[in-house]
Parts: sequence; structure tokens; C-alpha cells
Amino acid sequence: MKILYHHRTRSKDGQYVHIEEMINALRAQGHEVIIVAPPSAETEEFGADAGPVALLKRYLPKWFYEIMELGYSLVAYRRLARAVRQHQPDVLYERYNLFLPAGVWLARKFKLPMLLEINAPILEERTRYDGLALTRLARWSQAYAWRNADMVLPVTRVLGDIVASYGVDPARIVVIPNGINGERFGAAPDVDKAKQALGLQNYLVLGFTGFVRDWHGLDKVVAMIAQDPPQARRHLLVVGDGPVRATLEQQARELGIAERVHFTGIVGRDDVARYVAAFDIALQPAVVAYASPLKLFEYLALGKAIVGPAQPNIEEILKEDYNAVLFDPDSSDGLARAIARLSADPALRATVAANARATIGEQKLTWHENALRVTGLFEQLVRRA
Repeated sequence: MKILYHHRTRSKDGQYVHIEEMINALRAQGHEVIIVAPPSAETEEFGADAGPVALLKRYLPKWFYEIMELGYSLVAYRRLARAVRQHQPDVLYERYNLFLPAGVWLARKFKLPMLLEINAPILEERTRYDGLALTRLARWSQAYAWRNADMVLPVTRVLGDIVASYGVDPARIVVIPNGINGERFGAAPDVDKAKQALGLQNYLVLGFTGFVRDWHGLDKVVAMIAQDPPQARRHLLVVGDGPVRATLEQQARELGIAERVHFTGIVGRDDVARYVAAFDIALQPAVVAYASPLKLFEYLALGKAIVGPAQPNIEEILKEDYNAVLFDPDSSDGLARAIARLSADPALRATVAANARATIGEQKLTWHENALRVTGLFEQLVRRA
């Protein structure tokens, strides 16, 4: 199959992991993938932000920036049309973004079956975190894209319900969660060797990966470690960076446990597994209600005892006392109590860790399987045409 793959993502972060892994999985299965995307998306280093675009967003009036976003659709449409004429693709796969109707325009013009991958309700997300000036235009663009793709692929059922609330026929909504690259995470060292390589032997390692924000609640984990007796030897390892790193490091210094809290900074994707392999307990402390967190699949693939919030999108993957210990996200001490329970029970840690690893195969949570689902849907659409 010849697949035209369109996205507007410039940042080299978790968003790009999904893009790159899906493209690689499709190509590994023998499909030709033609990419249409902002030129800088292919050249930035992992961990980079959106560069000049981020500066424009910061300093331009919101309404003007949003008009520019919509205007980019004209540029994107020309690039897409050029790719169609040059490559004659069979289908169009697009990663949804706000103010981006170009894919729908192209699919209609050239009668291409279209799948729209949805990772977030961006109207609602930007309204909450950044604010939007042209709300009515934004709502139109989101509804237009969601309603006019042949099928939409939200990453959770919770997100699928939001999509359906825009009037999208549930029969056209297929949930495909994030996944894992088994090859990238299959060669990680065992926990003892991983700890030794990091100088963490004899510690019980509580681990977190990703971009740390204040709402993750890691300050509670630092405070918990500070209350430990010396023999507890719990250590917090954060594989990543974030805006609250300095605050957490200062908290650890003030509590006299600076040597038991460690940030790696941004780590290349090929190195993440050797750090996560050292975790005894993997933390998914907080997550937005509709997300499919990439770190969760890494924890599962590496067979880690996971602590996570008992909320619907997480419970689509995790089951209490089977492949995780879950806590009430509305409880102020829920995270700490879940960690304490796993810390004190090696048998429980071993059980949920083993079941976590098995979950990848049980639920087919790999990029390879996701690519098979996508091409299967395309085949259905092509047969209908």
C-alpha cells in the first residue's frame, strides 16, 4: 500500500515518537510511506521544541497566530497535492491538529480514503492551558476535521467519547492506543545490572520518565523519601527534565536527601530503556483524563511494578493488583500509600511486574500491531470505494 502521511508537528518530543514509530512500523511491513510535514520536523534533535514557531506563539497576539495556523493549511494543501500528483498514493493518514483542514480538503479533491489519528481534543486542551482567541473558528476546524475523515483513531475510549460528542458516528471511531517498539526495549539489561551501571545497587528505585510538571506530584514522593528511616534506602530517579526540576532538587536539598533524588536530564530514545530497567517501582503519578501516556507502555514492556491513578483512560490498560497498583487521584496521599504498599511487598512487586510485561502481548500494544490495525482499516475503506 502507498500511504501519504501528513502531520504538522515540529517538536521532537513524545508526539514525534508516535509519528516516527508508526511510520517505521508501516515501512517494516512493506508499505511505502510518503511524508508531508514541516521541513524542520525531520532535522531537529530529540527533545527540541518547535523553535521559531514556539517564539511566534509566545510573542504574537493569539488571534494573529491562530490566523497564521489556519493559513498554513493552504501551504500544507499545496504540498499534499504535489505529493499526490508525484506519488499517486492509495490513502491518506493524518495526525490531527487544530486549524488544519488541509487533509480533508485533499481527501475530498482526490477521493483518497482518510484516517485521522487523534491524540488530544486540542480545542479543549489549548483553551484550558494556553487560551484561544478565535474560539468559534477553532471549534469549527476541530468539528470539520473530525466529522469529515472517513475514520478517526483516538488513543483512548475516553477521547473517543469526546470525539463522538462532536457528532461523529461511533461506527467511524476506532480506538488505537499508543504502543511500544519491542526491538528498542527488548535488549534492556536486568534490574541488578542496570542499577549497578547507575551506582544505585542496594537502593529501591522509584522511577519516572518524561517531562516533569508540578501537577505530576513528585514533590510528594520527595517528601515521602525524606521521612524514610535510613534502612529503607528508597531513591527517586527521574529520567528526563522539566520546569519543576530545580524546585524538586531544592526540596531534596532542604530535606537533606539530595543524594537520593537524581535527574538524568533529557535522554536519547535509544538510552531510555537502560535507565528504566533500573526501576523497582515505575511511577505514572498523574495524567490528563484522555491521554495514552507513552511512558506507561515503556514501563509495561520492561516489566515494571507500576503505580498509576485509577481513572478511566488508565484503567483501559491497567488492572488493579494485576499489572499495577492503582490509587485514587483525588486522594492527597493516594500516590504515597500506593508506593508504600509496593515498597513493603516484594512478592506483590514481582507479580504485577510479570503481569505488566505480559500485558504487551495480551493487549497487542506494539507499533507493529497498530500498523496492522491501520492498514486493515484502510483496506476496508478501499474496498468500499
